Amino acid sequence: MEHKLRFVVGAIQDAPWQEMIARWQRVESLGLDGLMLADHFVDFAQPTAPWFEAWTLLAALATQTTTIRIGLLTTIPWRNPAFLARQAMTVDHISNGRLDLGLGAGAPGSIDISYAMTGIPDWPAKERVDRFREVVEIVDQLLRTPESSYNGVYYQLKGTIMNPLPVQKPRPPLMIGANGPRMLKIVARYADTWNTFGGVDIKSPEEMITLTRARNAQLDDNCREIGRDPTTLRRSILIYTEEEYMKMYSQLGAFEEIINRYREIGITEFAFFYPFAPMMMPMFEQICNEAIPHLRESS
Repeated sequence: MEHKLRFVVGAIQDAPWQEMIARWQRVESLGLDGLMLADHFVDFAQPTAPWFEAWTLLAALATQTTTIRIGLLTTIPWRNPAFLARQAMTVDHISNGRLDLGLGAGAPGSIDISYAMTGIPDWPAKERVDRFREVVEIVDQLLRTPESSYNGVYYQLKGTIMNPLPVQKPRPPLMIGANGPRMLKIVARYADTWNTFGGVDIKSPEEMITLTRARNAQLDDNCREIGRDPTTLRRSILIYTEEEYMKMYSQLGAFEEIINRYREIGITEFAFFYPFAPMMMPMFEQICNEAIPHLRESS
């Protein structure tokens, strides 16, 4: 199965409401494939900075756009999975079937101060993955089924009604953010798209390429073990390292160079951040108006 190149912008919720509308409508007008928010209580790199709640804002921005796919990589510790499924169903209807539903296990409390700020438990690593698997199973089931039950170790649901079901059938596309071996097994079984940013400790593009290539190969093996065609799983990456981010917004041709390196190892969806500084906007325009169309033509 061949996947067309997709380009998604992380235009995150650090600006006033009217500016968020302007950003999202501007990106939509440039013909990109998707827009995403970030699902944190605060920007944990700058916790005192302005920051809107992700799902509320996503629903609102769905009414301010018309064609572009919308989504976020939602963090499972923040929400009950049944309520999360209903949130996703609701936004799918508000957006007229444009939701891409992302799920992630969330960063630990040593990185994300949201746990301390909110009192939400910071689960140990094993429990976090065990819970994540149950949440994925529940959300996948509820978005497909008018009434169902679930009896897990951590979550139990009885006679859960979903009415209406989502606009998209059998459910909105599911993207799972994952890096570790157990998480990658969940990706192989349930996801339509695998997303990675490498990890918070990844510093260099070379390390990112090496790790991503190895994880990609592991996903292929995981798919084959359960009888899934590996080519049915889209591979997605967030351009995350500081070196890549600064290079793409400061050097002509750097964006295409970065994208082509990841294409060589099987990546077909690329997420990158909206410029964090106004001085980067001319390069953002050049990337959207020239580099991305050229990449699409060459694919």
